[in-house]
Amino acid sequence: MPRNALRSVFSFFFFIGRKARKTRVFFLISGLPVLVALVVQASRLFAAGAPVDGPSLFNNVIMAFELQFLILVLALFYGTSIVSEELEGKTLTYLTTRPVDKTAIILGKYASYGLFLLIMLAASVVLSFIVLNIERLADPDAWMAMLGGLGVLALGLLAYLAFFTLVGAFLKKSVLFGLFFSFGWENVVQYFPGSTQKFTLMHYLKSLLPAASTGSPGKLSFLMVGQQPSSPGVSIATLLALTAVFLAAACLIFSRKEYIFEE
Repeated sequence: MPRNALRSVFSFFFFIGRKARKTRVFFLISGLPVLVALVVQASRLFAAGAPVDGPSLFNNVIMAFELQFLILVLALFYGTSIVSEELEGKTLTYLTTRPVDKTAIILGKYASYGLFLLIMLAASVVLSFIVLNIERLADPDAWMAMLGGLGVLALGLLAYLAFFTLVGAFLKKSVLFGLFFSFGWENVVQYFPGSTQKFTLMHYLKSLLPAASTGSPGKLSFLMVGQQPSSPGVSIATLLALTAVFLAAACLIFSRKEYIFEE
């Protein structure tokens, strides 16, 4: 697969993707945690020190929203669209008749969407953190904890994006399946006791959160309910391996499957 082809696909879809209407919609959705943070800080200001702990809110509410909702939604709608938007727009024939390897199309679009989704995610997390931790901005430990959480979210976003790229390449009704998987399987099975929770990507992401390694779930009490974490090494290796497998399978299916346009 020529690097020039991959670079061309990446550049083209990054340019048009960041200008798409759905990107603006999801930027607004990703801004909800920032809005919540601003409302909380405003309430503390006008209520003369209302008993709202900004850092605890960031750890238990903002991080929960980002981990269990935002990265799933972003990955679902962008991952499944990598193939489906070409079918719906009837541009797949144009793409596949160009001198561009089909693998480059999948990987280039995955990389382009992944990059601006990471930018979107980082803006949401960092701005929320700054607003809710205004008194602790000089504390390097607070920043390191935030960056650690952001790293976990980024790894999760890329893993889910790869999975939904595979789903979109394989299934026609990929969004419906993705919604069931995201808010059924991933958000329910993770709370099952024993080894069952290890059959979710969410388990390995939660295993990388600071509370999992320190054994102090108080800072992330909601997220860590019922969690029996795997080791950080196993979690990172599993997530990276699954991301690679999902992308390889998506490329293989896209290269061999005959897609039929709907009238």
